Amino acid sequence: MFSLSELWSMGERQGSYKLLKPWWEVFMDHLLVLMLMVSVLAGTLLLSRDGVVCVPVSSSIGNFSSSTEPESDPLFTSPARGRRTNLDFQQYVYISHVCYHEALPWYSRFLPYVTLLHTLILLVSGCFWFHFPLTSARIEHFLSLLAKCCESPWTTRALSHAARLDAARFSETEQTVRPKCQAACSSKTRRSSVDSGTDSPLLAAADSGSTQPSPCPSAGSRCSTLSGLSPVERVMPPQTSQDPLEGSRAAAPLDRSDREQARALFERVRRFRAHCESSDVIYKVYTAQTVFKVLKFILIVSYVSPLLNSITFSHVCRPQTHTLTGYNTYQCSHSLSSILRKLMQTYISLLVLFGIIAVYTLIWIFHKSLRQYSFQKPRETGSMLDVPDLHNDLAFLLHMADQYDPLLSQRLSVFLSPVSETRLLEESVERRWGSERLRSMMTCDPEGRSLLQLVALPHLPPALFTLNQLQVLKLELITDAKLTTQISNMTALREMHLYHCSASVEPGALRHLQEHLETLHLTFAQPADIPLWMYSLRGLQELHLTGRMSSDGGMGRGWALCSLRQLRHLRVLVLRGTLQKIPGELSEVSASLMRLEIHNEGTRLLVLTGLRRVTGLAEVQLQGCQLERLPSALLALTGLRSLDLRHNALRTLEELLGLQHLRHLSCLRLAHNHVLALPVSVGVLRSLELLDLSHNQLQNLPSALFTLHRLRRLLLAGNLLEELPAEVRALKLLAELDLMGNRLEHLPEELFAYCVELRNLNVSNNSLVSLGPGLGGLRLLSRLDVRGNCLEELPLALGGCVGLRGGGLLVENGLMHTLPRQIKDVLSCPSSESPSRPNSDCFPVFSTAQWSFHSALESRI
Repeated sequence: MFSLSELWSMGERQGSYKLLKPWWEVFMDHLLVLMLMVSVLAGTLLLSRDGVVCVPVSSSIGNFSSSTEPESDPLFTSPARGRRTNLDFQQYVYISHVCYHEALPWYSRFLPYVTLLHTLILLVSGCFWFHFPLTSARIEHFLSLLAKCCESPWTTRALSHAARLDAARFSETEQTVRPKCQAACSSKTRRSSVDSGTDSPLLAAADSGSTQPSPCPSAGSRCSTLSGLSPVERVMPPQTSQDPLEGSRAAAPLDRSDREQARALFERVRRFRAHCESSDVIYKVYTAQTVFKVLKFILIVSYVSPLLNSITFSHVCRPQTHTLTGYNTYQCSHSLSSILRKLMQTYISLLVLFGIIAVYTLIWIFHKSLRQYSFQKPRETGSMLDVPDLHNDLAFLLHMADQYDPLLSQRLSVFLSPVSETRLLEESVERRWGSERLRSMMTCDPEGRSLLQLVALPHLPPALFTLNQLQVLKLELITDAKLTTQISNMTALREMHLYHCSASVEPGALRHLQEHLETLHLTFAQPADIPLWMYSLRGLQELHLTGRMSSDGGMGRGWALCSLRQLRHLRVLVLRGTLQKIPGELSEVSASLMRLEIHNEGTRLLVLTGLRRVTGLAEVQLQGCQLERLPSALLALTGLRSLDLRHNALRTLEELLGLQHLRHLSCLRLAHNHVLALPVSVGVLRSLELLDLSHNQLQNLPSALFTLHRLRRLLLAGNLLEELPAEVRALKLLAELDLMGNRLEHLPEELFAYCVELRNLNVSNNSLVSLGPGLGGLRLLSRLDVRGNCLEELPLALGGCVGLRGGGLLVENGLMHTLPRQIKDVLSCPSSESPSRPNSDCFPVFSTAQWSFHSALESRI
């Protein structure tokens, strides 16, 4: 059973769908309802009253009762013979049942059911585009946006403003034409001025009140249009045409909630437009649905129409019951043949009308360009000149909505107009973004610094420059981000993010940024969007650039950057884009640059010779660069401490031998590659403290790996390892071991006996059948993950792992019951110190990149 709320929501949704149903869809729905009623009536009659009545045909009349009977048939020449059984009624009932199935054609018995099935198929296909998974979400989103556009007070206000602009242009045209008329005839000029209403005291009084605020529309007036404007707003006198925007500025301002809803609606319409214009799936589904209706109509008419003439009243039946009744031929009559023929004729008539409308719909679809929509009429009237043309699914939906009410698209055009959005943002920025509002929006970043993020504003609010305690400023999609001299009041500002912002800087503001700004994040679309003032920030220490950095058609100038010579203190450079070579500008900051990160998004990095010029690098990250081998340019970086080559295409690591000159290399990350085997040359990396080989294709580990006695973190998750060698006992400083997602069946006892510094052990998703009894020797173990194995019980030695208290043991609930109650109580009691924080002599809790970078900084200082 359906609840009342569900039925109510279904009714509301069907009511909203009518906005996208043109008159032919509504008419076809009514026709389908009538066809369904006819089919149901015919089917009901067949279920309740269907049958045949049969009487025997004697031999004397058998020749003319049926022309198909042969005259030489002995059954017609011999007299009727039979056996009297005193069961005449039962015999005729039997004959009627047999002849109903043998003599009555199938279309007399099943045609109403077939037509009922066809009608249901047509009924489903009529609303298929509303419920198809690829179209229903877009249609519902479009209807909700359209309803909100009609309800928004900003819609009526923007349309009123457009009407005032039209009236102002009309008045200016009238004012330019009037002097010519005055030169022609002064008397006619006086008459025309009186007729135009400029001398009317009534309109003169109305002119003074034309700039009064107009009331906001109620929520119920969804589809109110320009007809609701007063005559003064439609045609304004020449005296009010000096400032077209004066009327809108003098109007009553929207309250805070209305402005927020309007701004959110602009953003939703923009995103929905970008989503819908990327494909035309709704148009294709609707076209396919209409073609299906036409083909279905042709199919039904092609075989139902001939069958109507075959639905007759009289049928000849030969059930071969001569020995039972004495007769071989019977004349049967179908009791529903007459009414069934009339009902089917009615059905065919409705179906023909349905088919004509479907063909008209198909002609309308292919005759009119429904994948393009132009607001030509508002442009001709002079309003909404900036509304862009629409394409694909959004254009098709507006064409369908115009068939219901053309004023709906005009309501939506308000939120497609960039000028309308700019006017709303300019109005709301000054009222909303005061100093108190900005201070309330300030948050703290992970490092504890004060942060403020401003998104999609037309310009920066003046109150922003009064925040003298702000440290991190994020500006996203700011149309006019102008940094004025007042930024000198922001003495604590150290970091700035510019996400697709064309920021301009005044000279006074530039001097302040040169002295105080330390970190700059830039996100751009083209290299030409990088502001030139960035190259003069001599105090900048970190620079993050995200965007398309390579030029079109090849390497070309690569970055298209200016000189980085003035960035004398630049220590960190992060590039996210599609580079094809290491930029040569890095040589200008080689003395200070310590960390270089390149995230190439899967584009092959072809030329890496530029790394040889930056010999002072301590950290290098080359992710997503499609590298197949270790770059030879790394050999020149003798001070390298961290190397990150994750998410590349490495298959072999034979070049590890060449890294033996990098005596300070302590972190090597090679995860998410295609490495098949770890070479013996890995043993030359004596300074390694972190080795990440996760998500490769390793099947075994060489003995040389366990000669790296300084190794603290060994990450081997997502490989094909079947056993862990006993040589792991040599890694006595090992603090973290990740073996998740391998094929291990057991763990060596040497791991528990010698690796006593182990704090984090992950062996989940393997094939372990048991854990060794020596597990209790890992007194410092604070996290153990054994989920997804074949364990039947947990060892009692877990009671000795006191560091696992407070949730450090990750295991299925069923296995916890295999432990004694005392051990479970010990493991469940909270730990006195946080298990995730190791001791001071262990590997730091922050990331390896941060650790090695700070170590590099300290060494250089």
